[in-house]
Amino acid sequence: MDNKSTDSWWDALARLASKAKGHAAREASRLRNDAAATRGDRPASRRNPVLVYFLLALALLYLFQGMQQLREEEIPYSEFLQLVDEGRIQRLTVTDQFITGLRQPEAGDSEPRPFLTVPLWNNDLAVQLRQKGVTYDVRHGENWFGNFLFNWVLPFLFIVMIWNWVARRTMGGRGLMSFGRDRFRIQADTTPKATFRDVAGAEEAKQELKETIEFLREPARIQRLGGRMPKGLLLVGPPGTGKTLLARAVAGEAGVPFFNISGSEFIELFVGVGAARTRDLFEQARQKAPCIIFIDELDAIGRSRGGPAIMGGHDEREQTLNQLLTEMDGFDPSVGVVVMAATNRPEILDKALLRSGRFDRQIVVDKPGLEDRHAILKLHTAAMTLAADVDLMIVAQRTPGLVGADLANIANEAAIIAVRDDAPDVGMRHFEAAIDRVLAGPEKKSRVLNPREKRRVAYHESGHALVALHVPTGEPVHKVSIIPRGAAALGYTLQLPVEERFLSTTQELKDQIAILLGGRTAEELALGEVSSGAQNDLEKASEIARVMICQLGMSAAIGPLTFGRRQRLAYLDVEGAEERNFSEETARAIDREAKSLIEEGRDRARAILTEHRATLDRVAALLQQKEVVSGDEIRSLSESSVKSEDGRTTST
Repeated sequence: MDNKSTDSWWDALARLASKAKGHAAREASRLRNDAAATRGDRPASRRNPVLVYFLLALALLYLFQGMQQLREEEIPYSEFLQLVDEGRIQRLTVTDQFITGLRQPEAGDSEPRPFLTVPLWNNDLAVQLRQKGVTYDVRHGENWFGNFLFNWVLPFLFIVMIWNWVARRTMGGRGLMSFGRDRFRIQADTTPKATFRDVAGAEEAKQELKETIEFLREPARIQRLGGRMPKGLLLVGPPGTGKTLLARAVAGEAGVPFFNISGSEFIELFVGVGAARTRDLFEQARQKAPCIIFIDELDAIGRSRGGPAIMGGHDEREQTLNQLLTEMDGFDPSVGVVVMAATNRPEILDKALLRSGRFDRQIVVDKPGLEDRHAILKLHTAAMTLAADVDLMIVAQRTPGLVGADLANIANEAAIIAVRDDAPDVGMRHFEAAIDRVLAGPEKKSRVLNPREKRRVAYHESGHALVALHVPTGEPVHKVSIIPRGAAALGYTLQLPVEERFLSTTQELKDQIAILLGGRTAEELALGEVSSGAQNDLEKASEIARVMICQLGMSAAIGPLTFGRRQRLAYLDVEGAEERNFSEETARAIDREAKSLIEEGRDRARAILTEHRATLDRVAALLQQKEVVSGDEIRSLSESSVKSEDGRTTST
């Protein structure tokens, strides 16, 4: 590589550096004016433009040098000496590493050919070159920087860049040297903020959170009486009840910054990263006080420490938890930093988190009741075009036990079904189809029942409906369907509760067992044998019977005792393994009593269906014809059959 080429490349490098400097200045000005931008959200190439352009220039320079060396033909030193003797060398450049130069063109060559050989410089060679009239340059020691740069610095930087790229892929876009930096997201002032108007229902939780809002707006109001605001607020409740939305609404009502981070984002492969992020989070919050720190899924880092040795441990999670406890003890509540968290597993949280001075106030965000469900549906359908026949109260009655996320899904599914039908608005039939899809699964139109199976399923579902219609505490039947849905359901009977219930009596539970066994009993009466379709019914009936005996003390033979300890995750509807604490004799007594309850329910179902056998046949025939029968139609058939049997009418 001659001097002119080197000078031109260094000029190009200087121009690139100048451009990088100008770009860096413009980028810095833009970032200072962008108040909504948060740390860690911009790619590394935009945060460090000078470094990127510098590395790019070095890579191009390294590539140019490699290309120059590829153009030069390497020849043995003996051949080089022969070329010197023959006077075929035009120009030489001698360095510590190579001898490069140009030799005279051979036959067929239009230009001199570059060559390269290893250096073996001595005085005899210099004399020989002078005798042959060869122009040569000797450069000693000028290439040490290039050697160091190309042989050590660039390979090292290349390895670091590859490692950094792998780290970003495995750490959610974070750089190699950003282990301890924050992952939280700050709600910018220009972002539309949620308020309590965006949260339907949960009035009790809103009332308790209003105190937090008052403290953030006017800290002196509570301090003038010597009181203090709790440092931590823990929102507990089932998934989908709107805990995160409530936290955002508190920040929106108070008009303060909102730091949002998930508990799992504290945990990384390296021990100590979570603790560093916790320190960074609280440091940033103190600088922006008053503000709200919201940690979603607190149980990811707040699990109870210790336990049996067989359970093992997690040093990173425990260090993060310890740092969180230290930070909550260390900051002054008067600065206006409120820590909020949400979890659906409060029973597994460490006791140190729940003591006074930390998360000492728990706010339960429970499943919405009937009126709350109605309000949630109105909120989610406000932007929809509803038909005149839509009654959201009926939709709310049809969805007991569902949370706000489920209701939002139902409203969205209804709109999708209306679009699929090319309807001008969303009607009640679309909401009915959406509820069926969410509760029972999508229709399996490809699963066609043969006439024999269709008849059996029709009698099975008719048995459920008639027993529910005639037991004392049965809830009204809303609809019966024999259209296959979901993974295994070939039909279903839907009942609507008249009112919200929080307790169940002995009679109500026995009626539920009879209703569950009504389908199997109807198959036995009408078709002479039972099928595998009653498997789920038997499981539910047996579970109710054992709960009545072992947990509710509703058995006269066993008495008011509980048997078996079972940990229940209250907000997840999941039960853990049962610990047996009773003898074999008691177990046999429990089995006998459970069998007695099941047989009693079967006998009651058999008596009802035998008495109303004509109605059973008519409902089953109507189901085979229409596939979906409403509760009003079933009640009409039942009343007509009763009148016919009494002789007051002769037709139905």
